[in-house]
Amino acid sequence: MNAVIAHRIAASSLIALILLCLAWELRLAPVIPGGSWLALKCLPLLLPLRGVLAGRRYTFQWSTLLILFYLCEGVVRATTDTGSSRGLAGLETLLAALYFWSAIAYVRRTRPGRP
Repeated sequence: MNAVIAHRIAASSLIALILLCLAWELRLAPVIPGGSWLALKCLPLLLPLRGVLAGRRYTFQWSTLLILFYLCEGVVRATTDTGSSRGLAGLETLLAALYFWSAIAYVRRTRPGRP
């Protein structure tokens, strides 16, 4: 996989994860009917968005640490929640893992001095 494809996959999965978090907690399967404050969990994902879209290597590096919280939340909620929330948690896990994998690939392909 080259850097361009890794960049596109990472940016797409980050945007999809932001939209999923908002839709999940506001409309699809909120913890409290009518929406909940848990929708604010998407705010930390907005921090690396600009750098990821611009292809900044450093942003990709530190955002892989941030995304692990979403990966963990998805795994925990996929094993403990019921109903549609379980499926949404599985999707969150998938998107977070996809972002992590593609961000690592992007960082490796763009390292300085790479032959």
